[in-house]
Amino acid sequence: MSIIPSLFNGRRNSIFDPFSLHISDPFRDFPIPSSSNVLCETSALVNTRVDWKETPEAHVFKADLPGIKKEEVKVEVEDGRVLQISGERNVEKEDKNDTWHRVERSSGKFTRRFRLPENAKMDQVKAAMENGVLTITVPKEEVKKPDVKSIEISG
Repeated sequence: MSIIPSLFNGRRNSIFDPFSLHISDPFRDFPIPSSSNVLCETSALVNTRVDWKETPEAHVFKADLPGIKKEEVKVEVEDGRVLQISGERNVEKEDKNDTWHRVERSSGKFTRRFRLPENAKMDQVKAAMENGVLTITVPKEEVKKPDVKSIEISG
């Protein structure tokens, strides 16, 4: 005899039962959109992962954008050294004869913004898309070494 069913009064659909196959939406009775609907609308924004690394020559951004064509992505440079990546992942068209069992891929609009440091050459930004990965390269200005002039001390 298993101890687990007795802990949950013989029910296998409790949200606290780790072995339950029943998934419950705790917000279903609230007068706001279902949490699953909110998740679908915002998950593309949340799931747009971006890495930013700095090399001696440039700032390099890599964004995972699987299933998005380069024509569906915008890379913009705004005043104030702001780099913006935006786009939209469209929802797959539904056929009334289809039965969906699970929808995990995100869809919707996404926007990511990054304020770049002073040494970024904003007029030389380059972007490339390959295998669902957007790579943006922002060259850096050479760091000027301060001119040091020795001053002779009199006296």
